[in-house]
Amino acid sequence: MICGIDPGFTGAIAFLGPDGLDVHDMPVFKSPKGKTEINLHALGTLLIPRSKGRNIAVLEFVAARPGQGAPATFRFGQGYGAIQMAVTGHGYEVYYVTPAVWKKHFKLSKNKGVSRSLACQRFPEAADQFTRVKDDGRAEAGLIALYGAERILLGATP
Repeated sequence: MICGIDPGFTGAIAFLGPDGLDVHDMPVFKSPKGKTEINLHALGTLLIPRSKGRNIAVLEFVAARPGQGAPATFRFGQGYGAIQMAVTGHGYEVYYVTPAVWKKHFKLSKNKGVSRSLACQRFPEAADQFTRVKDDGRAEAGLIALYGAERILLGATP
C-alpha cells in the first residue's frame, strides 16, 4: 500500500493499492478562533495502515512560502509535523519528494488543472473525485502515491 500526501489544510491523502485509489481530503476543523486546523484524531484514524504488508507514505516535501506570515507558517508547520508523526507512529516507511521532482516525473507544470486532468486519466475509476477546481489536492495526493509506486516499488529511490 502506498499513501500519497499533499500536506496543508486544503491538501489530501490518497491510498493506492491493489483495489485502486482511495482519496480523502485532509481532515480539518475550524478552531474557536475561526482558524482551520488539522483534526489530529481523524488524521491518526485515517492513516491506520490498511494492509499487513509493506506500507509506504510519500509525503510532499514543502517549505514556507515567500510572503507568508509567521503565524500562518507556524500553523502549517504544526500540521506538517502532525502528518509526519502520524505516518511514523503507524509504522509507514516514509519518503519525501519535492513538488519539482514528482511533477517532473509526470511532465507537469505548476498548473493544478493539468494535475487534475492527469489524475483523471491515470485513475479513471476515481475521476469523479477530481472534477472540481478545489479537488487539486486530491489529484496531487493521488499522483504523489503513483509516483511512489512507480519510483519506490519499482526499485528506484526517489
